Amino acid sequence: MHLTLPRHRQLLALVLLFGLLMALTGCVRSASGQSAGIILAGSTSVEPFAELLAEEYARLNPGAPVINVQGGGSTAGIEAAISHTADIGMSSRNLKQAESDAGLAAQPIAYDAIAIVVHPLNPVDSLSSEQVRGIFSGHLRNWRDVGGEDRPIVVVTREEGSGTRGAFEEMLMQKERISPLALRQDSNGAVRVIVSSDRAAIGYMSLGIVSDVAKPVALDGVRPTVEAAIAGKYPLVRPFLFVLNGQPRPAAARFIDYVLSPEAQSILAREGLMPVRDE
Repeated sequence: MHLTLPRHRQLLALVLLFGLLMALTGCVRSASGQSAGIILAGSTSVEPFAELLAEEYARLNPGAPVINVQGGGSTAGIEAAISHTADIGMSSRNLKQAESDAGLAAQPIAYDAIAIVVHPLNPVDSLSSEQVRGIFSGHLRNWRDVGGEDRPIVVVTREEGSGTRGAFEEMLMQKERISPLALRQDSNGAVRVIVSSDRAAIGYMSLGIVSDVAKPVALDGVRPTVEAAIAGKYPLVRPFLFVLNGQPRPAAARFIDYVLSPEAQSILAREGLMPVRDE
């Protein structure tokens, strides 16, 4: 005798079967490690270089998991590593003691100089560390105070939580605080846009992405170049870090190995960074 299930029972059976198939598919994909993407999050200074390396890695490894690179700032990246919402946090400042105590590990992938930049038509070519502190703290407010034109200085800084700002404050500002009147921007690119469009502006940014639209000035007589930074003559040098919370997943570990390979390090060197292989 042939039995026919009621229609609602048939639909229920189909739904359950579909759910079982999806669960099994998910298990197979998780076991293979190919479906789950790799998430990098954090420093907007590290972000463009991580994106460049992710694109090259995907070209060399067409079957590898998708690499998703997100910004948000160094502090956000470190927090993403702590909460495991990212496989790899990105930071352009060293870890604080509390962050290291939380079990995080930092893997340097390159080193970068922070350049102090002005508009290309600004006649000021060099500043002392004391003058830079005076400008960014708000004590020096006119370019004529540092040998420039009679123009009010427009100070451009990064937002709180930025690794670039943290490194700049730690290495140069000493006990001085950045003026609350400074224009706060959330990326190196935004700083570059303002400086390139305002003859009275001054900011700081990653040397690796400075272009002809902004002019780096010498600091204490030393121009910000990769050669000067490697030689230890230019002082504003900070690490670019991958931040890890425990052992990374195999797919993420393979990407890290690629970033530290001679091929990837040469790409970073061509982009104006100092590779860790040169240590």
